[in-house]
Amino acid sequence: MDLVIDGHTTAAVYKALRAAIAEGRLPAGHRLPASRALAADLGVSRGSVAGAYERLVAEGHLTARVGAGTFVAAARTPRQPPRSVPDPLRPRAGWSFEPLPTSGTEDPPRYDFRVGIPDASLFPFDTWRRMVGAELRLRANGPGTYPDPYGHPALRAAIARYLGYARAVRATADDVLVTNGAQHAFDLIGRVLLRPGDVVAMEDPGYPPARDLFTSLGARVVGVPVDADGLVVDALPAQARLVYVTPSHQFPLGAVLSLDRRQQLLDWARRRQSAIVEDDYDSEFRFGSRPLEPLRAMDRYGRVLYVGTFAKSMLPTIRTGFVLTPPGLRPALAAARQLGDGHGQVAMQAALARFIDEGQLARHVRRARREYAARHARIVATLSKFRQLTVLPSAAGLHVTALFSSDVPENSETENLLQYGGDRPGLVLGFGAVDPLLIDEGLADLAARL
Repeated sequence: MDLVIDGHTTAAVYKALRAAIAEGRLPAGHRLPASRALAADLGVSRGSVAGAYERLVAEGHLTARVGAGTFVAAARTPRQPPRSVPDPLRPRAGWSFEPLPTSGTEDPPRYDFRVGIPDASLFPFDTWRRMVGAELRLRANGPGTYPDPYGHPALRAAIARYLGYARAVRATADDVLVTNGAQHAFDLIGRVLLRPGDVVAMEDPGYPPARDLFTSLGARVVGVPVDADGLVVDALPAQARLVYVTPSHQFPLGAVLSLDRRQQLLDWARRRQSAIVEDDYDSEFRFGSRPLEPLRAMDRYGRVLYVGTFAKSMLPTIRTGFVLTPPGLRPALAAARQLGDGHGQVAMQAALARFIDEGQLARHVRRARREYAARHARIVATLSKFRQLTVLPSAAGLHVTALFSSDVPENSETENLLQYGGDRPGLVLGFGAVDPLLIDEGLADLAARL
C-alpha cells in the first residue's frame, strides 16, 4: 500500500491512514495489510502501525475482525472534496481532435446500420479461443524478452502466403510488418515519411480516420475528386508527398479504381517520387466479379505500401493489421514501431498464424461472404425502390451508399446516417452489425422517415 508518512511515529502513520480514508483512496470494505507487512512497506516499527490501527478502530474508521483482518469502515465523516489542482497544460496550437464514440461504447440502435462493424456471431470463437489458449500455455514460462518489432515470424510468413492466394500479391515474410490494425500502420508510415507541411492527397469523399491522422501529424491533406472509375489521377496535386487510396472498394462511394487509373497512379508516383498508401479496404468481401490486381501487385517501382487489417475479416478486437513495405523503408518503420508501442502481443500473433495456416480464416471469410452477400442484395433491392435515392454500384464491402436524387428532406430524422458524396448528400448503410431479421423492418422505418 502506497502511503506518504511524515515521520516514523504512530501519529504519522495514523495521520496518513486517516487522510487516505477521508479522501476515499481507501474505500469502505477495503482490507488493510497486516501490521507487520505495512510496517515493512513503510519502514517503521510494527508498534507504530499497530498503534495507528488501534486508534482508528477506536474512532470507528476501521473495524477489526478476529481471524479475518482489519477493514475500512463506512466513513463517519463526509469525504473531503479533492483539492483543486492547477490545470495549465493544453494541447498544442492547432490540435482539434477529440475522442469519438466507438461501437463498443455506444448502445446499439434497434436497426444497427452503423458502418464498419462485422457480425461477431459469424466468428468461430471456440476455435479461436482454443488457439489463443494453446499459445498462452506454450509461453507461460517463456523468457522475459522483448519480441521483434516487425512481428512474430510465423505470422509474417502466414500473411505473406495468405495474400499470395487471396489477393495475388507476391510477398515474403521479410516484406511484412505486423501492426495493431490499419490505423497504426498509417501512423507509422506518416511518422517515417512526412514532415510538417507535407502534402497528402486523399480521395474526396474519403476515409475520415486516415485523413484526421495525417492532419494530426502536421501534414496538409488535399482532397482529390472521385468518379465512377475511382480516384481522378489527373487532379492529384503535383507536390503530394503521399497519396492515400482505397482502390478495391472506395470509401464511402464504393467505386473500384479502374485498371487504367491504377497504371496512371503508379506512373504518377514514379515521376513525382511519391509514395502510395494502398488501403485494401473491405477487399475480402466481394459479391461480384474477381477483383482487379492490387496496386502492390502491379508496382514495379517500389512506391506502394500495402495496408491490410483483420478487423472486419475477423473482429476489431483482434487489433492486428499489417503493411507490406518497400525494402528501403523496413528498418525505419520497425524503428518507429519500437519508439512507439515497442511490439505486438506474441501469443495473439502466433494464434493468428495458426488460424491462417490451418485454413480457418479462409473458411470463415467464405461463410461470412455468403451471409453478407445476401444482406447486400436485400438492401440494394429495397433501396432501389426509394424514389428519393440513387443507389451507387458496389460489389464489395460491408456498406451500401445511396445519394439523394433531390434535396435532403426537411427535418430529416436520418442525420446519423448522412454522409456526403461529393456535392450530393446521401446515406451510408452498414450491414455487418444489423440483425438480419430486422433488415426489412429497419428499411421500412427508413422509408417512412424519408
